[in-house]
Amino acid sequence: MNEPRLPERLTLDEAAATLGALRAAVAGGEGGAAVTVDAGALRHFDSSAVAVLLELRRELQQQGRTLQVRQWPPRLQDLVRVYGVQELLTA
Repeated sequence: MNEPRLPERLTLDEAAATLGALRAAVAGGEGGAAVTVDAGALRHFDSSAVAVLLELRRELQQQGRTLQVRQWPPRLQDLVRVYGVQELLTA
């Protein structure tokens, strides 16, 4: 399976479609399996990117799976810290 990737642009306008694409990309995985999402392409984004990652994490947890994010853009790391959810997304 290819590693799911965040798009270059992820704002409120793209959030629902992006979450849908991520759901499709990780569908059918096994419990206990870690899902790694590549955020390296992300260039234009707002807090919707954080919301999408949190929702994907929640859904994966319900399946007994975990979320890992790699290639964090520095500004996304800053947003995660500002919202106080770094423990949820970087653990």
